[in-house]
Amino acid sequence: MSEAVKERMKSNIDNTAEKAKNTVDKAADAANGAQREGQGIVERVRENAEGLVDRAGDVAGQARDKVREWAGDARDVASDAGRRAQQLAGVASDSMGDFGKEVSRLVRNHPLPAVLLGFGLGLILGRTARMI
Repeated sequence: MSEAVKERMKSNIDNTAEKAKNTVDKAADAANGAQREGQGIVERVRENAEGLVDRAGDVAGQARDKVREWAGDARDVASDAGRRAQQLAGVASDSMGDFGKEVSRLVRNHPLPAVLLGFGLGLILGRTARMI
C-alpha cells in the first residue's frame, strides 16, 4: 500500500477512536448525572421521611396530652364514687368516642399528612421486619 493510503487509514482509525471515546465520555457523563439526580431524589425522600417522623412525634405528643387531660377528668369523675358509677361509665364511653372522633377529624382535616404518616410507618415497619 502507498503511504498516502496508510496515512488516510490511520487518520480514519484515529478519528473513529476519538468519536468512540467522546461517545463513551458523554455516556459516562450522562450516567454520572443520572446518579447525582438519583442521589438527590433519595436525599429528598429521606428528608421528607424525617419530616413525617417529626410530624408523627408531634401528633403523638398532642394525642398523649389529650389522653392525659381526659385521664385527669376521669379521675375527678371517679372520685364522686358510688352514686356516679353509672355516669362514670357513660363519661368513659363518651371520652373514647370523642377520642375516635378526634382522630377521625384529624385524618379528615389533614389527609395527606395522615397518608404520608401511614406510608412512613409502613416503610419503617417493613424495614424493621426485614432486619429481623
